[in-house]
Amino acid sequence: MDVLTENWSLYGKGFLGTVELTVYASILALVLGFVMASFRVAPVAALRAIGTVWVAVLRNTPLTLLFFAVLLGLPRFGLVLPFQVFAVLALGCYTSAFICEALRSGINTVPTGQGEAARSLGMSFGQTLGNVVLPQAFRSVIPPVGSTLIALAKNSAIAGAFSVTELLGTYKTLNELGYSIIWSFVWIAVGYLIITLAISAVFNVLEKRWGVAR
Repeated sequence: MDVLTENWSLYGKGFLGTVELTVYASILALVLGFVMASFRVAPVAALRAIGTVWVAVLRNTPLTLLFFAVLLGLPRFGLVLPFQVFAVLALGCYTSAFICEALRSGINTVPTGQGEAARSLGMSFGQTLGNVVLPQAFRSVIPPVGSTLIALAKNSAIAGAFSVTELLGTYKTLNELGYSIIWSFVWIAVGYLIITLAISAVFNVLEKRWGVAR
């Protein structure tokens, strides 16, 4: 217990760093995932190709490699930003590919007749998607999207290896101060558990309110 009480500010800073990474990267992932899912089902071949390439590349690229490419590669092209911003970009873009596929799967569960009926009423593709298809698809994608964002929270631990303040990275300082590495990791694990349980609780509420009845 001493490792926690005597290093409360260090743990707190790491915990808040992980929360910030999770929140910002989740927002980016949801926005990009929605855009790419729209591209995947768009009637324009070029947009479908962009969505397909985005998903294929990011889903098959190791997240650590993506961190190297973003945090160490982009500055070489003159794009210099705080490492936390680069970490959000890496996490958000990577996770967006999985969000995209979850949304696309949900869209595919909506009967095609729904879209055809909307188009017969003169609705555009955007109106059909936003007003008819997505509201129905949303109900079925709540669990997989929640699971993906929980995975994002845990994946944020990689950012600590790139000088980004986050929870897992606190073990280095604690180890240097001579604290038990076992208890250091126990309290780090508790921090991640709090974050993931909070995300799970939010999506459980969403699922109970809007999810598909079982």
